[in-house]
Amino acid sequence: MATGWAHDGAVQEQIDSTIDDAVQRARQQLPQGPSAEYCQNCDEPIPEGRRQAIAGVQLCIACQTLEDQQASHSGYNRRASKDSQLR
Repeated sequence: MATGWAHDGAVQEQIDSTIDDAVQRARQQLPQGPSAEYCQNCDEPIPEGRRQAIAGVQLCIACQTLEDQQASHSGYNRRASKDSQLR
């Protein structure tokens, strides 16, 4: 139950908006277009099954795994946390 200046459901709206933003960011990062036959990083062949499963794939599984591990995600909530709003 929201109290004070916030209307009922404000917290849930904030949660939903944060999730919608994250989903939109994830969709924008998906590869698009034709898949490469050879990995852009190591020139190894990309298996046909991977190319059919993921449209626009440019990396082999090993290179994609390495890139995913190196990708940084700040996890910063632009709308601030619920706790900081209650203080």
